[in-house]
Amino acid sequence: MIITYYWPPSGGAGVQRWLKFSKYLPLYGWQPVILTVDPEYAAYPVTDNSLLKNLSSELEIHLTRATDYFAIYKKDKTRIPAAGFAYNIDNTLKGRILRFIRGNFFLPDPRRGWNKYAFKKACELIESGNITHVITTSPPHSTQLIGLKIKKKYPGINWIADLRDPWTDIYYYNLFYPTFISKLIDSAYEKKVLNKADKIVTVGSSLKALFSSKLCGAENKITVITNGFDDDDFAGLDSSSPEIFTISYTGTLSDTYPVTVFLDALDFIREEGYNYRLKFIGTVTPKQKDLILSRSGAAPVEFISYVDHPTAIKYMLETSVLLLIIPVHKSNRSIITGKIFEYIASGKPIVCVGPPDGDAAEILKETGHGRMFSYSDSKGIQEYMTTLILGNSPDSRTGSKVYSASELTKQLISLF
Repeated sequence: MIITYYWPPSGGAGVQRWLKFSKYLPLYGWQPVILTVDPEYAAYPVTDNSLLKNLSSELEIHLTRATDYFAIYKKDKTRIPAAGFAYNIDNTLKGRILRFIRGNFFLPDPRRGWNKYAFKKACELIESGNITHVITTSPPHSTQLIGLKIKKKYPGINWIADLRDPWTDIYYYNLFYPTFISKLIDSAYEKKVLNKADKIVTVGSSLKALFSSKLCGAENKITVITNGFDDDDFAGLDSSSPEIFTISYTGTLSDTYPVTVFLDALDFIREEGYNYRLKFIGTVTPKQKDLILSRSGAAPVEFISYVDHPTAIKYMLETSVLLLIIPVHKSNRSIITGKIFEYIASGKPIVCVGPPDGDAAEILKETGHGRMFSYSDSKGIQEYMTTLILGNSPDSRTGSKVYSASELTKQLISLF
């Protein structure tokens, strides 16, 4: 049984991981049973109905209701924010109060309004079916508390906790103004999950080290299974090179993402007389839009709002280079965005701004699909981009198949 809050028609990177595992598990003799929230009661930042096409008619899916603690926020007629207010930072007094409420009265997160319904249904499924393994995946980390209750009631169940992101170390954690008491409670939840789960899965070696540091002996039961890409998502699609050198970014670009160093590099490229254009596909905050437009000069800039998954892949295949930015934070070495693997699958060169000693940098080095540049290395970005503009390919671009969803599912099965 896979217990996940995010499931189609929810969109975003958090859906892809278990959607693809669920697709390939039956090919290796394992039947997934999905337990998720009814979309009518869900609080999704974005929806993507195209993902429903990935669901097999034979896949067993159970939906439950939930209490929507985001309802007070939705009265403002704004969309539910990704990461619970973290990406759309409202620094008005009202915005700060809402974040304080989120960080101190809804621990570990507001989506725990689903837990009592999910736990009840999980018990029914365990008692009526032949379920031997339970997987809880987060964020939202409140989902892990469902696993805790299941393990307590059914100690013979093999409980695997999948932690895709840091918990109390996530880069936006302090935006919620957690009090000392709130931090203690949240940290206690985190340690209890690490202690009680039979196995822990996470997406990178730095994240494994982070969680291992929380609890003595935890390292021995933590396995790294990265995110990946599905070959089927690229089947029948052609890659093309636009006439004007095009730099594309897909996904969210919030105020915490340091785009300035990349814009500095573009200043040098523009001074050399090279033409280019910029495309941002996804959610870009007004502050970031203003900054990009003020620094772009005469270069064309296109902002395209959130698109469905197939369209996002189409944009990846129709660009010259793909841009990836990792936020500045003490735990940023562990950040491996899900889209890096689809970037790799596209075959396009990748320019990434982030920690050169981080997990994402290691993946780019391993596969040869791009370069990682530090937050101050505008010169390095400029030189690399100039090489690409001139039609040279300094990268080997190999070794991507290990990140295919089919291969990653084999790693998951080894935990069963």
